[in-house]
Amino acid sequence: MVKRAKWILVAGARPNFMKIAPLIREIERYNAHQRTTRVMITPILVHTGQHYDKSLSEVFFKELNIPKPDIDLGVGSGSHGEQTGRIMIAFEHIVMKKKPSVVVVVGDVNSTVACALVAAKLHIPVAHVEAGLRSFDRSMPEEINRVLTDQISDFLFTPSRDANRNLLKEGISGDKIYFVGNIMIDSLKLFSQHTINSTIFTKLNKILFKDGMTRNQYAILTLHRPAIVDRKDTLQRVLNCLYELSKQITILFPVHPRTKKQIDNFGLKGNITWLNDDFRILNDRRNNNDFYGLPPLGYLDFIALMKEAQVIFTDSGGIQEETAVLGVNCITLRENTERPITLKDGANVLVGSDPGKIKRAFIQAVSPKHISRKVPEFWDGKTAERIVKILANRIQP
Repeated sequence: MVKRAKWILVAGARPNFMKIAPLIREIERYNAHQRTTRVMITPILVHTGQHYDKSLSEVFFKELNIPKPDIDLGVGSGSHGEQTGRIMIAFEHIVMKKKPSVVVVVGDVNSTVACALVAAKLHIPVAHVEAGLRSFDRSMPEEINRVLTDQISDFLFTPSRDANRNLLKEGISGDKIYFVGNIMIDSLKLFSQHTINSTIFTKLNKILFKDGMTRNQYAILTLHRPAIVDRKDTLQRVLNCLYELSKQITILFPVHPRTKKQIDNFGLKGNITWLNDDFRILNDRRNNNDFYGLPPLGYLDFIALMKEAQVIFTDSGGIQEETAVLGVNCITLRENTERPITLKDGANVLVGSDPGKIKRAFIQAVSPKHISRKVPEFWDGKTAERIVKILANRIQP
């Protein structure tokens, strides 16, 4: 007789989607190789709706070949407390109805801690993918989410050995901790093979790649964290610095909707050449710079751009990881990082919002001097396989 185990997989924000996709594919592969007398896993995909903008959620489910969510909580935006509370209320009803064998949460967003809390209080095992990361900066809401989620999880799947050490120092039992590698790299390795299907360069050709210009003569900028985008003086300082650098290198800036809103609110859009959804210029192009504000990009388009970039300026955690594998120089616009392994093994450097540090890091990044890099351990595209194998052997239907 076939036994069936229900696993709830929770996705709430864009980075979650890239972490959930490998798990779904691996569950399908696992089921296909089981004999009829073995346990079959029934994944239940729950999308909390924390990121509900079409450009930040729906397109990623389509591109990553993730089936439509079984359940969409549709919580939308709000303050941290408001959003977390709405997720908990809605998710509790789902857990009580479905009675899953395990709840799998990923990353460090509000959906992560909210759903972990619900499951833990209902005595359902919690598995946290990407456990143990620490910036040691409690002013970051993500840090609070990480610490709390790890304390109540039963399976802590870490992307690096330093994450294991963090958890042990916090008193978490070693028998709960599993070093499995970085699940973001599972998606990166799979879908980087498909970037040939991306049309992003065709869209940008008329503007960028002409007059003998080669593809790797550009930089990418991403910004979304409150530490920069919610403070006018900080955001202005960073954008002005990047405007100066755009006189030396073309900068492509796929703008997060929330970041765009803040740029508009603060009146800081003047130095940027804005492109609409059809990649046509909306305002007068400045003659002395190449600083382009792009619409939000799909996953394949963004990976295609990253692979060919000379350098990336970012405040994103995931991009720090992806550049480490792609071998692309990464300049992180933060004072700290929960992914210190990218500083050691990748090509990442922390500069905060200091223009002097940003410019010095840029000069070093574009210099012809060879920089020795190596891919971190277990960032090999097989993390989901390790996770599913562990949970399948330990979780009872």
